[in-house]
Amino acid sequence: NLDTLHKVLFDNEKLELSEECIRKVEESFDFLQSFSSDKIIYGINTGFGPMAQYRIEDQSLIDLQYNIIRSHSTGAGKPLPELYVKAAMIARLYTFLQGKSGVHMELVSLLCEFINRGIYPFIPEHGSVGASGDLVQLAHIALTLIGEGEVFYQGKLRDAATVLEENGLQPFSMRIREGLSVTNGTSVMTGIGIVNLIYAKKLLRWSVAASVMMNEIAASYDDFMAQALNEAKHHKGQQEIAAMMREWVAGSKCVLQRENTSVTGVQTCALPICFFRFPVHRKVQPYYSLRCVPQILGPIYDELKNAEEVLINEINSACDNPIVDPDTQNIYHGGNFHGDYISFEMDKLKIAMTKLTMLCERQINYLFHDRINGILPPFVNLGVLGLNYGLQASQFTATSTTAECQTLSNPMYVHSIPNNNDNQDIVSMGTNSALLAKTVIENSYQVMAIQFMGMAQAIDYLKIQDRLSPKSRQVYEEIRSFFPVFTNDTPKYKEIERMMDYLKKENK
Repeated sequence: NLDTLHKVLFDNEKLELSEECIRKVEESFDFLQSFSSDKIIYGINTGFGPMAQYRIEDQSLIDLQYNIIRSHSTGAGKPLPELYVKAAMIARLYTFLQGKSGVHMELVSLLCEFINRGIYPFIPEHGSVGASGDLVQLAHIALTLIGEGEVFYQGKLRDAATVLEENGLQPFSMRIREGLSVTNGTSVMTGIGIVNLIYAKKLLRWSVAASVMMNEIAASYDDFMAQALNEAKHHKGQQEIAAMMREWVAGSKCVLQRENTSVTGVQTCALPICFFRFPVHRKVQPYYSLRCVPQILGPIYDELKNAEEVLINEINSACDNPIVDPDTQNIYHGGNFHGDYISFEMDKLKIAMTKLTMLCERQINYLFHDRINGILPPFVNLGVLGLNYGLQASQFTATSTTAECQTLSNPMYVHSIPNNNDNQDIVSMGTNSALLAKTVIENSYQVMAIQFMGMAQAIDYLKIQDRLSPKSRQVYEEIRSFFPVFTNDTPKYKEIERMMDYLKKENK
């Protein structure tokens, strides 16, 4: 499940193979070994892809398995970060543990050692069309498992053979179909997708927190998050987001209650009147970016739930070809390597995260625009207006980054291009989709970092620290521990990076 994956990925919990898992792997290998002795089976005694019509002589079968690894190590572009490589290896390991791949236990054990020891194969980002799975990227993993290629180890890119030797590990020996089994499947797109989902769920929680804090700063009415209002619309996500907001806002003295509004429509303000630069005549309803949060984040909540189901199903699946099934005593040729489930879900995930980023950007605009909020100086500038600039230029970064997310949200799922002599005539582009979602999520953290910087400044200007909800007050104090209040202009790029680190590490 996702909790287990989080512990292995982020807390460096070690993987241990159970006796049941080992038994299933060994049964599958033993069955394949006996079944394949006198039969034609794809990728074992035939060529690959369009070359499948060519029978391979017995003396060349081991070379065949090495050839698919070496010939497909053709990736390009910058290396996939270590966290995502680790996730991809875990996804590949999970596939083998289904006991339907026919691989020898030696390969499974070595892959587990790589994960536990922090040995991360060099995998270029580009190369997969997402059907026959992630052939190119997985070949780069396989290349290091046979003692070739390069790995990142203890922060340095090094020769794989040397790192194996230092760790007392031997490259795995090819038996029957290990070369094809390592390279054939959806494990890279699934691994990237798992990390994307973990970060996206964290972003959603932060967006809920930020939206509550924005409404505290604005001294909004609280009925937009009321249970009765949100249950009048029958969407689980909307109701969950509203409940999360009610939990977060509990104890706040900043938000207003509709029942306390006078017949003139003027609310007795929760803030001392001296904090306001303009007459206090409250809008009956605030801007959509403050009032419609449950309706905007609700569909995102629902999408993340669906993405989790799809990704967990995929990582616990046998996603290679053919499927070796000792239970039915048969081998099945098909297309479990096809990545459409992941591709479609990553497209939906990146659209969801783009919408979340757009909400964040609009809340920043409300915060920074003095003629809209009516209570704060322009760009929450706590210095001398005209001489100092506050977070004015940070808004440029937030706006441009949000615009990039919008462009990247065009779907990959429908951009199939036939290739491989038209053997792969319709493909998923799932890894491209997962990588684009990864970029959108990283962008979203950048925009959200700027929002939290702005909110901290606004809270100091209004002096409402003691009126915030306990949860909001805790976040404010944590942020101020590494991002002090400022009046003079200073470069902010390092502060944005520190804020991103905080948002990624903290669980609210």
